[in-house]
Parts: sequence; C-alpha cells; structure tokens
Amino acid sequence: MKTPRPTSLVLRTTTSINITKKQGDHLSLSDRVNELRSGFHPTFWVANGMELFERLAYYGQQIVFMIYMRNNLGFSETEAGQLSGMFGGVIYLLPILGGTLADKWGFRRAFNVAFSVLALGYFLIGSVGMSAFAGVYGGFSQYWLMMAFLMLTAFGGSFIKPSVLGTVAIASKEETKSLGFAVYYWLVNVGALLGPTIAYFVRDEFGNEFVYVVSSISCLAMLIVNLLLYKEVKGKDDAVPESLGKKLANLVVVLANFRFIIFLLIYSLYWIIFWQEFIIVPYYITDYINKDAPYEIVQSWAGAGAIILFQIPLNWLTKKIPTRTAIVLGFAISSLIWVIIGIYPSIPTIAAGIVAFAIGEMIQAPRYYEYISEIAPPGQQGLFQGYAFLPIAIARFVGDPFGGWIYQTSKAAGKPEMVWFALIAIGIAGTVAMWVYNIVVSRYDRAQHPSY
Repeated sequence: MKTPRPTSLVLRTTTSINITKKQGDHLSLSDRVNELRSGFHPTFWVANGMELFERLAYYGQQIVFMIYMRNNLGFSETEAGQLSGMFGGVIYLLPILGGTLADKWGFRRAFNVAFSVLALGYFLIGSVGMSAFAGVYGGFSQYWLMMAFLMLTAFGGSFIKPSVLGTVAIASKEETKSLGFAVYYWLVNVGALLGPTIAYFVRDEFGNEFVYVVSSISCLAMLIVNLLLYKEVKGKDDAVPESLGKKLANLVVVLANFRFIIFLLIYSLYWIIFWQEFIIVPYYITDYINKDAPYEIVQSWAGAGAIILFQIPLNWLTKKIPTRTAIVLGFAISSLIWVIIGIYPSIPTIAAGIVAFAIGEMIQAPRYYEYISEIAPPGQQGLFQGYAFLPIAIARFVGDPFGGWIYQTSKAAGKPEMVWFALIAIGIAGTVAMWVYNIVVSRYDRAQHPSY
C-alpha cells in the first residue's frame, strides 16, 4: 500500500523496481543471497524492520478510524471525515519540513522522537473511547480533544518517511540501492496487509479503541529497537542540511513551476479515489452488507496483497510503456474500482474493485517518480522529488471530508448509489484531465524542441 500504500503507502509509496543488473546479466539465487547480505549496512535492515511495524500501526488504526469515530465516539460521518482529513493531510505534508529536522538531528534521534510521540498519540486517541478515561476527558470538547491528539500523532509520524528513506539511501551500496528501495516498498505493503488484519481480530475481540493500543505498543516496541539496534550511518558525501528558511524558499520555487503544480493537482484526484477505501468502504460494508463483516481483511488482502504478489511482474510487463502513457493507463484502470463496486455492491465486488485499483497503482506509481525526475529543472531533482507526497496530502485534506460528507448525504437521502456516481465522476475527471495534460505538454515540448 500506497505510501503511502500508501499508500497507499501509502502510503502506499512506490519506487521503480529493477533488481537485475544489466540486461542479460542475471544473478543466480546464491548471488542474490550474497547481495542481500553484503550489499547493505546492518542499519538498513533495522530501519526497514521499524518501517514495517510503523506501517502496521498506521494502517491498522486507519482502517477502523471512521467506524471508531462514528460508532464509538458519536461523531457524524462528515465530522469523522474532517478529522481523518486533518490527520492524514498533516502526516503527508509535514515530512517536507520534518526531513530538515531529521537531517539536523540524525536519523536515530529523529526515530526516537517519532516513535515516542506516535506511541503516546495512538494511546491517547484510543483512550477517548475507553470508559476508564470518561471522567478525565469529561470537561473537554470531544471534537477538539480528538483533533489535538491527532495533530500530536501526525507530528510524530512526519519524521518516519524522511528517516527511513534517508537510511535506505545511505545504508545501501550504489549497486544495490534500487534493490534497497524495492525491499522498502515491499515491506511497506507487508505492514499494510498485516496491520488491518490484526485490527480485525483486535476490534472483534476487544473493541475499536484497543486497535489504537496495539498501534501504540507497536511504536513503543520500535522505540526500544531503535535505542538498542539502530546505528547512525554516514554517507560518502554528506551535504550540509538545508535550513527551514531554505525549505520555505524552495516551496516558492516549486509553486512557481506551473506545469509541475498542475500535474500534482491532477494527481491528487487519483489519491482522493484511493483513500475512500478507508473512508467509504468500511461504512458501506457495515451499514449495507454485514455489520460483522471483516472489512479490514477485505481491504488489506485485496489491496496490499495484490501489490505484494504482482508488483514486480507488472513492473516488468509495463516497463516499455512511455511514462505519461503509463500514468494515464494506471488512472483509467484504478478508476474501475467504483464502476465494479457500483454495478453490484457486495464483498466480492468490493474486493475485485480494490484489486483493480491496485493493478492501476502498480502500473503508474513507479512511473510517477520517473516523470517528476524528467520534468524537474537541472539541479532541482531532489527538490522536486521532495514534493512527491504533496498530492497525497491534498487528497487527504480534501478527499476525506468529501468522502464523509457524500456518504452521510447519500445515506440520509436513502440513495447510497450516489456515492458510487460521485467517485466514478472523480475517476473519470482525473483520467481525462491527465490525458489532456499529456496532450498539451506533448505539443508544448514539440514546439520548444522540434526534434523532440
């Protein structure tokens, strides 16, 4: 999952995967084992192991978030969407600046801060739904109390991505760096599969609030792992970390690139569709299909499970498709999620729709980073890649409140099918917008470079 899964990973985040050397230079199984053993500093495995459990914690709580907010805490679907949007938006927006502090502190210290705050934050979120804390929070507005706990947790989470990705980069040898990011991405999706699966059994046995306790314990365990096992690794050419002021100046540079901003805004429509798997799907399954259905397992095994199994073969099958074409194709296939579900909403069609989205994601997501590298001005590759998560932040800020609102509105009207029509429209709009963008950009490039 994307990233994010993330992500996804997103969450489900993804990177171009190429685990062979040169064409025709195939490695034997023993060679690959030796490459895994010698190609990475031990800290690489520590960081990726911590990322797996952090993603387990994140996706475990995220899948029950909307149901917990409504059924346990009494928020409306719209209010739950607002809270989810602020939480998710900040988690994906802050790493742009959080990476600056991680560089200054060192990744080990950044992990200490991240896991300490995450463990506390997840516990506080869960405690609001526990009877033992009813007297503690009685005098506070529950909405703003929850908002404060979510913002605290999001602050902690903002250090994870820069620290893990930074560790992967410097703890991998040059010839194994591509494999290193592939391992990272694969483990992100393992976490995205295991987290919701564990969440199902925990909420079924103890209640939704205790899913947050599991997330808290997972992060606390990783704090201990970090203190005991993580060793700081220095790169060959460690650059001086950028100041916060420089980061803000860079934001102006990025915003001034109109072509890049339009691309990111269109791409955010894609992630608006994805996050409805966590906003609308849990509501719909429990309200209209079966209140006891394992919606967590349906979402995680269909989504992250498909990516774990098929990412590498699909990457190989589609690697010759031009970058912009692959992105549009991925948009179109992923948009089928709501068409498939809308035809006949049921557990099998919801699972099939999520698999369709995952296929589209596997086709276009690696090419997304490739395309950013193509359009970044000379000398600004790192800067532009730093804003790759911006569409996910936009999608969370806008899409989560929209999902909660459209579901509440359609449910009140007695027309739940309105949800599918709205999401199908967003999918079509995103696909068409990206197709038009490609046409306009291609014409501009030919005009600027007649031989292009």
